[in-house]
Amino acid sequence: MTFAFDAYVTACLFDVTGEAVFALGDGRVVWEGGALQAAHDGAALAAARHPTEPGLITGGDDGRLVWSRPEGLQALADVGGRWIESVVAVPGSTLMAFGAGREARVIDVADPAFSRVFAHERSVADVALDARARRLAVATYGGAALWYARIADQQPVMLRWAGAHIAVAFSPDGRFLMSSMQENALHGWRLSDAKDMRMGGYPAKVKSLVFFGGGRMLATSGAPGVVVWPFGGADGPMGKQAMEIGFDETALVTRVAAEPDGTLLAAGLGDGRVWAADVATGQRADVRLETGPPITALAISGRRLAWGDEEGGAGVAEIQTL
Repeated sequence: MTFAFDAYVTACLFDVTGEAVFALGDGRVVWEGGALQAAHDGAALAAARHPTEPGLITGGDDGRLVWSRPEGLQALADVGGRWIESVVAVPGSTLMAFGAGREARVIDVADPAFSRVFAHERSVADVALDARARRLAVATYGGAALWYARIADQQPVMLRWAGAHIAVAFSPDGRFLMSSMQENALHGWRLSDAKDMRMGGYPAKVKSLVFFGGGRMLATSGAPGVVVWPFGGADGPMGKQAMEIGFDETALVTRVAAEPDGTLLAAGLGDGRVWAADVATGQRADVRLETGPPITALAISGRRLAWGDEEGGAGVAEIQTL
């Protein structure tokens, strides 16, 4: 199943019903079954699936945070025109967070009265919640800030490392925080003692990273293959080498996706191709062989894979041969 949306595909995700949903650069949210909502007066800049209900929650350059369902829209927040460029929610919790300007905000989708605002000296590039939605991490210039998501008056724990941090992710067990940097590198911290980990050698910025295999592996983009770091053991990847899956010198990996508890991962490439591989067996399957614009969005659910590119091409397919 393929689509031509004629707009940059900001994100694609499978919602709680298992249907693929696409957030687009012209503000639309579109379901694979054909439902459509005009969620933003402008571009959708970030998206997360609703943690408990069908649909997507998107942030836009109109300053609105919107929950889109096939039957309608619900505005969850409005920050007065500031761009909302990062949105995160975790399964099993009604808390979610988003970044706007120099603020990270936390809301409760089950309690409209709940709101927390955390201010930073520099712009918020990305936000992440741990698996219990207890702690919030914020990527910003000079490092990452750690907050308790529900506490109003507090000072953050600052994990400092010079440079611009553009993406952030907690390991599923909450022991590590990983950050992607502007300078083609990863940086990480072991949270028990704030010990640093610097993982360089990437030929491009790491714009996409995801934990999988029950938290034992971290897959990243930014190289000619998917770079997979080991996170088993007390020290995680410290002193260990990464492996590279699907190496292809003709194109860089731009997006990665994986099932959290499985060994199946997928890659979207800078030349428009998409493939999937099982790291346990070494088997690999080509899902989209046609070349085209770079892949900008990728999602996996079971054996279903969805993707989108920077010119509006998109698709949903079943991974058949793994």
